[in-house]
Amino acid sequence: MEPYSESTLRAMASDLESELVERKESLQGDAPARVRQAVCAFGNDLPGHGRPGVVFVGLRDDGQPVGLDITDQLMLQLADIKTDGNILPSPTLFVDRMSLPGGDVAVVIVHPSHSPPVRFRGTVWIRTGPRRATATAQDERLLNEKRRHRDAPFDVHPVPTARIADLSVRRFEEEYLPRAVERSILEANDRSLVARLATTKMVTSVDDPTPTILGVLVLGTRPQDFIPSAYVQFLRIAGTALSDPVVDETRCDGPVAQVIWHLEEKLSGHNRTRVDITSGWTERRQPTYPMVALQQIAFNAIMHRMYENTNAPVRICWFNDRIEINSPGGPYGAVTAESFGRPGIVDYRNPNLAEAMRVLGWVQRYGVGIDIARRALEENGQPKPMFHADANWVFCTLKAAS
Repeated sequence: MEPYSESTLRAMASDLESELVERKESLQGDAPARVRQAVCAFGNDLPGHGRPGVVFVGLRDDGQPVGLDITDQLMLQLADIKTDGNILPSPTLFVDRMSLPGGDVAVVIVHPSHSPPVRFRGTVWIRTGPRRATATAQDERLLNEKRRHRDAPFDVHPVPTARIADLSVRRFEEEYLPRAVERSILEANDRSLVARLATTKMVTSVDDPTPTILGVLVLGTRPQDFIPSAYVQFLRIAGTALSDPVVDETRCDGPVAQVIWHLEEKLSGHNRTRVDITSGWTERRQPTYPMVALQQIAFNAIMHRMYENTNAPVRICWFNDRIEINSPGGPYGAVTAESFGRPGIVDYRNPNLAEAMRVLGWVQRYGVGIDIARRALEENGQPKPMFHADANWVFCTLKAAS
């Protein structure tokens, strides 16, 4: 997709608002929410332009700059739209500053999503001419059809041998849907169960209600019947080598939420806290590993692993002096073996699973899990996590507190 030239952007700034242009004078009041609605609508690209939409901040409706100070803080606020978790799947957007006669403006360029429908806080927004609107059931159906005909990520591929009966409807309606979609939308929603499953990408479409990989991982009653590798193998080894005695071996399986709950129990149960009552006036508590670091690294392994063409699980080996976490699938997309773990460099092999984990509360913001783990380890007096990646695996080692 060719980027817009500066002359094209200038022409769009001075032209009337359209299906590809939105203007805001500032980010005050309800403007941040309205900008996100516009980003969501441009990402959905219901009219099928196949071209990026543009949000100008600091521009009046008549195309004249208001003289807004385009500060670094404002640019960061706009860039944060991509990763703050309010728009799912995360939009592809770029933020820049542009000088016009009369003053500078901020420019947010939003590319059409390859995995619609895109939601802002659970609501699908679309563009109808120069106006934003919430999508109807038919609009969402069209967006789902667009997704089917694109190169969809593996996590929304259908599982041909699965049926809706293999999914937990109770889990979907009582646990997932209320978190994924705003209450007001649910109360006004008369869509069928299949339509709801389709719009959340748990099944392929209304016309073809075959469960997707995502649906099986999140809602499956027996996910490993269809995706054998979708579990975590946990080993507690009394020693420093794999040949030493294994004192606890557990297979954490089931839907992804159950995998995480079971794994958290194991990690918490084997963690120990040292209490120091001699070094100061108050006692000092130091865990062998900060739980937040263990959680973030483990969640990343489950989220980013490869589920396609492998029978290998995520494996966590807890030794006396370290923890090793091995995740199938090497670096993906924009992430390389050399850049893996570097702050700010992130890509998603399973973007829809990432969205579901965020909906379920396991992920707060995208792309910051490793940074959170590094900080927690540093505050606990431990070395940073060590990563090694090759074409087929990502390996992470955490050293125990000394």
